[in-house]
Amino acid sequence: MPTKKELLKDPIQHIDIKQHNVVALVDAMQHMAYSSRDLYRASSIYERMLQDKECGVILCLAGSLISAGLKQIFIDLIRNNMVDAIVSTGANIVDQDFFEGLGFKHWIADDLLKQGTEDGTLRELMIDRIYDTLIDEEELRICDETTEHIADALEPRPYSSREFIAAMGAYLEKNGKTLAQGGVDSIVHAAYEKGVPIFCPAFSDCSAGFGLVAHQHKHQGKPMLSLDSAKDFYEITQLKIANPTTGLLMIGGGVPKNFAQDIVVAADILGQEAPMHKYAIQITVADVRDGALSSSTLKEASSWGKVDTTFEQMVYSEATLALPLITGYAYHKKAHEGRKGKNWAGVLEPVTA
Repeated sequence: MPTKKELLKDPIQHIDIKQHNVVALVDAMQHMAYSSRDLYRASSIYERMLQDKECGVILCLAGSLISAGLKQIFIDLIRNNMVDAIVSTGANIVDQDFFEGLGFKHWIADDLLKQGTEDGTLRELMIDRIYDTLIDEEELRICDETTEHIADALEPRPYSSREFIAAMGAYLEKNGKTLAQGGVDSIVHAAYEKGVPIFCPAFSDCSAGFGLVAHQHKHQGKPMLSLDSAKDFYEITQLKIANPTTGLLMIGGGVPKNFAQDIVVAADILGQEAPMHKYAIQITVADVRDGALSSSTLKEASSWGKVDTTFEQMVYSEATLALPLITGYAYHKKAHEGRKGKNWAGVLEPVTA
């Protein structure tokens, strides 16, 4: 049986779009067919989205993206004012990004795994598998415990996920876990610094959930911290009302996709005239035929009054292939130059410890 050290030896390396100018490649795709032409159009829509100074850009993350090597892209989008808010699954933000922010890594499944090391063996070694990527379960438990400590330190009251994640960013800074302090950069800390709110509508469905369960267990009968998903929805709807022109860059589907799209309807229910999302891109491999939300087209969303169809594009591709091209195209076309971040976190109430 291989040892843990033998299996966890080759770290995932996050791709850096700043180092690869893909403009000529993506431009050439407009003269091709199928997904290539779709990808070019999505790239041009994202470029247009950034050049529209009125537009607030909402990034949606679903699927295991940070573990796959896409973390640096999201950090660069935040730090270069190419995104104004994020809606994500909890796993991307906590189990993967915050986890790496604490100093841990994801690992490439090496030849020993490919040669037949079974998942039962990984379980014995306390190694968790995400397709062809590995993560140390013992380190993940430290991540769980850290979210518990953050919860313990906050005022016991209901919080939106946005507020709790801001507290996570503050924790990284206070404890020297930032790039400037000799650590590694993270989405959580970059967003904390740039005033980019992060929402995880199903926040308990991740490593943070274990920490919050432990927090509530030891505070039974006493005041405790809780998460308020309705507050999440209200907060992001406030952003739509404050900034009516919006665009979506969605990787995967699921809860983040629906949550971000629904704020148009929520604003209307509150008696505010909020136009449909002006721009929308979705990268997905989901099959539309099963009727699931993840695979529903953006044109279908228009029937619900959520997405305008003038600048929308579905890209049927796996995210690690399509996202570096779409975002790299906008970055090297300098679509973000002169664009100021919306600092949407400043629109919402500050976190109180």
